[in-house]
Amino acid sequence: MDDNLVFSVLSITALSLLVVVTGGIGYLTLAEWRDRRRQERDQRQER
Repeated sequence: MDDNLVFSVLSITALSLLVVVTGGIGYLTLAEWRDRRRQERDQRQER
């Protein structure tokens, strides 16, 4: 019984960390894309 509880807690923790890391990578990718777009737009306006 105790082993099942430990494995359940570890599984939930691993899944939660996976979701957090995946969300963080998605956010950083979106932020980089947005910044690159803004820089390209600013360079076009300077010309």
